Amino acid sequence: MSTFNSSLTERAERARGAFYGLALGDAFGMPTQSLSRAQIAAQFGRIDTLVDAFPDQPIAPNLRAGSITDDTEQAVLVGELLVAGSGTIEPRAFAERLIEWEASMKARGSLDLLGPSTKRAIQMIVDGEGPDVSGRFGTTNGAAMRVTPVGIATSLADPDAFVDAVVQSCRVTHNTTLGISSAAAVAAAVSAGIDGASLDEALDAGAAFADRGETRGFWIAGGRIGERIRWARELIAQCPADAVEQKLYDVVGTSVASQESVVAAFALASDAARRGTGIAASLGTAASLGGDTDTIAAMLGAMLGACAGYRALPQDLVDIVRRVNGLDLDPLVDQLLALRARRG
Repeated sequence: MSTFNSSLTERAERARGAFYGLALGDAFGMPTQSLSRAQIAAQFGRIDTLVDAFPDQPIAPNLRAGSITDDTEQAVLVGELLVAGSGTIEPRAFAERLIEWEASMKARGSLDLLGPSTKRAIQMIVDGEGPDVSGRFGTTNGAAMRVTPVGIATSLADPDAFVDAVVQSCRVTHNTTLGISSAAAVAAAVSAGIDGASLDEALDAGAAFADRGETRGFWIAGGRIGERIRWARELIAQCPADAVEQKLYDVVGTSVASQESVVAAFALASDAARRGTGIAASLGTAASLGGDTDTIAAMLGAMLGACAGYRALPQDLVDIVRRVNGLDLDPLVDQLLALRARRG
């Protein structure tokens, strides 16, 4: 049962912070995604603001500074499905929307397409498999990167109902212990933040709901998400500030695997809470890590924004993201909060 408390006005402020924080983090990590730390250092030095992608960027060549990627676009897709279904995501409709999304990306000439777990699951749906089994191999961070709307629309007051809501967003593509527990962790941290939790409290909630989430879905061998979050937070707490990034890169990992990127985002959030690091600086660190930087920074931005609120985000950079992408998330946030209110 959630013990956090916030007013309706504060809840709206934090919900906006979560969704725009996700988009801002996504844009921070866009130009460095799929690059090594050495490549990032050679090309950019260190990321401390929104920058253009260079022509040879493997996923997002030549994109303008502030451009979002699949993390934000698929989170919007999940949010729209939640609203259309009055809180329920119909599996086949979800699969069809993902197929349409990838087709639109190809038409735009983008290389930012469906991730490996999602692509495999969607192909199984196309081949006639049911949604209960299509996601049985999904272990990457695809469900966690797009789960923020579930955290906005659902409180932690009824833990079982909360995990049910997370499972709905995972079922088609990431119906595994790792996929669900990692998504539950991010969604719970966001939801706790919206209800007034401090950043440390929200991260604790994330680890606890990762434990709950791993009881669902098909079992997959791999380090437990909740335990790895707790371990990584302790590991980073023992690091001097100038050693945090390299320790995450070398020991925790920054790949698309849930056990790495999701855990890395939690570790960076924990480090920000301990040192009082500003949001832009934290997102710059995530973008400079190497690996799946856009997703790590997007998840980090969602958690930081949920706990600090929209006004704590660097407004000049948020304005760039909104303008470059024609992005207005406010109506969707309002609809997701209305779902939250109806669910009690």
